[in-house]
Amino acid sequence: MPDSNVRIIDAPTAQGRPNESPAAVAQYSVPDDRAATLAIHGGLWPDPTTGAILTPIYQSTTFRQEAVGKHKGYTYSRQANPTVEALERNLGALEGALQAAAFATGLAALSTLFLAVLRSGDRVVLSNVIYGGTVRLLRRVLERFGVACVLADTTSEAALRAALQEPTRLVLVESPGNPTLVLTDLAMAARVAHEAGALIAVDNTLLTPVLQRPLDLGADLVVYSTTKYIEGHNATVGGALLTRDADLLERLKFVRNATGCPQSPLEAWLTLRGVKTLPLRMARHSATAHCVAEWLASHPRVTWIAYPGLASFPQADLARRQQRAGGGMIAFEIDGGAERVMAAVRLCALAENLGAVESLVTHPATMTHGSCTAEERRQMGVSDGLIRLSVGLEDADAIIADLAQALAA
Repeated sequence: MPDSNVRIIDAPTAQGRPNESPAAVAQYSVPDDRAATLAIHGGLWPDPTTGAILTPIYQSTTFRQEAVGKHKGYTYSRQANPTVEALERNLGALEGALQAAAFATGLAALSTLFLAVLRSGDRVVLSNVIYGGTVRLLRRVLERFGVACVLADTTSEAALRAALQEPTRLVLVESPGNPTLVLTDLAMAARVAHEAGALIAVDNTLLTPVLQRPLDLGADLVVYSTTKYIEGHNATVGGALLTRDADLLERLKFVRNATGCPQSPLEAWLTLRGVKTLPLRMARHSATAHCVAEWLASHPRVTWIAYPGLASFPQADLARRQQRAGGGMIAFEIDGGAERVMAAVRLCALAENLGAVESLVTHPATMTHGSCTAEERRQMGVSDGLIRLSVGLEDADAIIADLAQALAA
């Protein structure tokens, strides 16, 4: 018998689109332990014209209108597209949120967030461990328009409160932080941000809604680079913003339309296909990463390692409270020759991405955080010898064998 607590989204209305009121969108949510069902069915239905199980790719710029002011919900794909909206409903279902706003890239999502909530003279507090492109966007682009950006140790309640002594519009936290995987207590950060009158957004790219749900912990917004685990196959770039605030969602969509950075139909379709296996992939990424992290932790050349699933991880208790698993990312340093190790891997690829089925090694100091200054990297804990490993879906022993020969080299 089906679980009575699980509700799959109703079919579209006669106009071809679902009712998008907050009450209607709320029905997309199901209990957290139904992530596999949600990933496959949440917010989706067979094509009403053909019965196709998979959402069609509506690769159309424009849509014929029946009369002036009368249409089937779509007029121009920069404003809305049926394939993109299917992805947005699906992501909203997984997150327990309203329909997402999907973007061409993760940075397009961040740009829209900043343009929607910030004005000249506003101040943003960032986690001091965060993706380098976020820092670049704020400090090298938006600071010229009068937006101030401050890095703060959001792992410490006292440090976060100190950073919020000055009026602040937005707190942006990444947990686990990229690339050192340091965690922020999201419930604490949300409480402190709200007491200071600030919105709080959480970049949840490294865990996805399968392993962590920031809105349930008090966040106002969740940010994703869907390029990473959500699509998961190194095939697309994309981004998404999610919230439970209908007015805020409308502001985000307005800015997206005004700046012209929506997700494309083909990439939305590919991402939808990736989401169907997201719970399975995140479980496998986490299990394999745990095995690899335990092996690295015992290797004589490894001088430091961070993986939230390890008992030795300094914030292991927090990881157990707010994450469902450790995730697929590992950060570590060795006693010298990190660049030679990264050049010597064979199964793993030296590449600037994460969250894919293939295992990838990255040198953050010159790749993901290469646009940051040396002082910014020092504040973030990004040393020249830091190696970031995105554990893929290969067999754990194959990944370990590759790392063993690279470390021996």
